[in-house]
Amino acid sequence: MQANDIRKGMIIIYNNAPHRVLDFQHRTPGNLRAFVQAKLRNIKNGSSTEVRFSSTENIERAMLEEHEMEYLYSDGDMQHFMNTETYDQIALGAETLGDAVSYMVPGTKIQVEFFEGSPMGVELPPAVELTVVETQPEMKGATASNSPKPAKLETGVTVLVPPFIKEGDRIRVDPSKGVYLERAK
Repeated sequence: MQANDIRKGMIIIYNNAPHRVLDFQHRTPGNLRAFVQAKLRNIKNGSSTEVRFSSTENIERAMLEEHEMEYLYSDGDMQHFMNTETYDQIALGAETLGDAVSYMVPGTKIQVEFFEGSPMGVELPPAVELTVVETQPEMKGATASNSPKPAKLETGVTVLVPPFIKEGDRIRVDPSKGVYLERAK
């Protein structure tokens, strides 16, 4: 793939070792050629480095195995998952899960990426259903009726929702962007 296709959370091969992309920026300075500035963390030894790639440079994406896992429970800083085919259980920490932990409730099915037998990251479904536990009531007769309001969800994450959403409503959220999609049926 080209350097332009790098995204946060991806695992790429850099200097013959797997690295997770922690952050990236695509830059086009004035009349110079475009480049991608990326912050990478070596998965094997944990060291971080900043790298600049030409925007057309070819990057090797790590070949990962994906297994469907079901989120079971949390015991503080570790989240426990079960492979839906083999029923093997694994525990993953916040570093592997990243922001995904904010969108998971027990029973959520996710794809866990493995590199050489070790879990490296997770891929959530395109939409997850969560319950609104705290939000402001809808104001009757408000003229700015289309202005979104914050709503706290059952996992503790806060997203902006339309004014008609009430506490107790089930909503669909895009976990990759952290945005409200629709009211769940």
